[in-house]
Amino acid sequence: MGNFPDSLSAAVQARLTALGVRAEEVTEQFIRGTGAGGQKINKTSSTVCLQHRPTGIVVRCQRERSQSVNRLLAWSELAEKLAALKEAAGQQARASRELIRRQLRQKSRGQKARMVEGKKHRAKTKSRRGRPPED
Repeated sequence: MGNFPDSLSAAVQARLTALGVRAEEVTEQFIRGTGAGGQKINKTSSTVCLQHRPTGIVVRCQRERSQSVNRLLAWSELAEKLAALKEAAGQQARASRELIRRQLRQKSRGQKARMVEGKKHRAKTKSRRGRPPED
């Protein structure tokens, strides 16, 4: 599909392609990291920040000192997040189909009998309401 960075492994590229991600949809930035590390972290831009524009997912990685390793980790994490998002959407669609199926299916003979019994019990309770008979 798109031209992913050469430093990405074939497995990560294949996973992103399978998810339908194109390289043009992702903004990649190299920024200086935060936290402990002294002069090294203050001078080098080894932190990788990826943003998938269609979904708005942002991944930031500064686990390692090497920019290329952080880049691979960030792309891999982006693929994981997109896969989780796609799976959640699939589960939601399945759940809504299942809900409709359950709502529309026929009631069993036992369910119908319990329902009618409940209605009769409720009717009896309501019939006792009202004014008492006058003497």
